[in-house]
Amino acid sequence: MTFQHPFATYPSLQDRSIFITGGGSGIGASLVRHFSAQGSRVTFVDIAEQPSKVLVEEIAGKGHTAPLFLPCDLRDTDALRQAIHVAAKTHGPVTALLNNAGNDDRHRTEDVTPAYWDDRMSVNLKHQFFAAQAVRPMMRDAGGGSIINFSSITWMVGDADCPAYVTAKAAVWGMTRALAREFGPERIRVNALVPGWVMTERQMKLWLDAAGERQIRDRQCLEDKVQPDDIARMALFLAADDSRMCTSQQFVVDGGWI
Repeated sequence: MTFQHPFATYPSLQDRSIFITGGGSGIGASLVRHFSAQGSRVTFVDIAEQPSKVLVEEIAGKGHTAPLFLPCDLRDTDALRQAIHVAAKTHGPVTALLNNAGNDDRHRTEDVTPAYWDDRMSVNLKHQFFAAQAVRPMMRDAGGGSIINFSSITWMVGDADCPAYVTAKAAVWGMTRALAREFGPERIRVNALVPGWVMTERQMKLWLDAAGERQIRDRQCLEDKVQPDDIARMALFLAADDSRMCTSQQFVVDGGWI
């Protein structure tokens, strides 16, 4: 379906300092594009440097303020903290954090080693906590902020082909609830954004075959496929002042899969 009307513009996002993890491709790249189009001052980190640099050039070429890209392996907590420090020094205190980065590589229980388990927790969960920890003081001093932790419907449906990933994404919800309660008195909102099967380039290349097409038709209430832009538009709302009384919640964008 093609919509003929423009989507929402959020005045409160103009000039807001935004920090996005995993912004070089997929959902993350859509987040970077959408926040840049809102006039936000965007910093994003990613381990993949080349596509990230191309994204910066693309956005600048459209006349938007170029986002700041900082190469970062999020498994390195000190490097993540340093990136957040640079973002705040460059664009002002971070008042919206989007913990988007993750990896849903398939695996079977019998093949999981302790090292692989720890890596999956680091890639999909650990950095979200420490990014929230790092931005909390600056959000508090700024009078509030919004933290958006990215989960997945995989833990709700109990997908059987990536148990470590499913575990991490379930833990994101518990973490979100705990942080929302702790940070709330400081006017820091913490929510979970829960995508369904989103048609990123990676997803379509690896898993969207005839069986996948049938699964979408069978499971979703809506016929349209979920696109990265659909996730980004929900993130805009959750980062903006329009959602000022929304916290400790899950916002599912899955076309009615669950």
